[in-house]
Amino acid sequence: MAWPVLVFDIESIPDLTGLRALRGTALDTTDDALWEAIQRERAEEGKSDFMPHYLQRVLVISCVFRNAEGLRVHSFVDRELDGQSQEAKVIQTFFNTIEKHVPQLVSWNGGGFDLPVLHYRALRHGVVANKYWDLGEDDREFKWNNYIGRYHMRHLDLMDLLAMYQPRANAPLDAMAKLCGFPGKLGMDGSAVFPAYRAGQLEDIRRYCETDVMNTYLLYCRFQKMRGGFTEAEYEREIEFVKSTLSGIDEPHWKEYLAAWG
Repeated sequence: MAWPVLVFDIESIPDLTGLRALRGTALDTTDDALWEAIQRERAEEGKSDFMPHYLQRVLVISCVFRNAEGLRVHSFVDRELDGQSQEAKVIQTFFNTIEKHVPQLVSWNGGGFDLPVLHYRALRHGVVANKYWDLGEDDREFKWNNYIGRYHMRHLDLMDLLAMYQPRANAPLDAMAKLCGFPGKLGMDGSAVFPAYRAGQLEDIRRYCETDVMNTYLLYCRFQKMRGGFTEAEYEREIEFVKSTLSGIDEPHWKEYLAAWG
């Protein structure tokens, strides 16, 4: 298996600022009132309150970065500053990481959700991502293997590949993680993110996103064993290395994760 590898996952919330602008909502309308009105309207139309990709505000990008030097779990978090969103900085920092390391990107449904959201938000904020968007103009290797091509491996959407690019065959991350003997989701799912944000539970969202991205990394290791990227012994060593690394991080969600892993 070639390193470096960057596994990523995002958590997002409805972009109320964008919705306010598109609807021409009065400035004195509170966010709560605006969101309640949108929920009512969508319910009347038989729609869920899950906003389309371009109206998702990126709150957290969690990463597992694995290279020859070790494994690191890190999150880029919009903690806001003086009431102002830091979303642009979060997204730019993520793409700067790609620019610096040129890793293999790995995701679970990243092609269907995470990357389109990041594309729209990056466009909105004027984010620069030269290497990510290289289709061979600057580096000829990228003509045949780039981050944008669905059937390329520089970005591996593991869910999409395992489903043979057939949406009807897609599987949930939580289910596949648990079926493979990994912990899966702990204590939260995507539908709880916005209520948690409104309740000021940003750290809980960050921790949830980190465990999700670790589930994805573990499934990626399992996939590498299946395709011959790891021998059985190499796979077992990597799994033990992950457990050892997580046991050295003094945060409650990793203690809970390891306990669930058994």
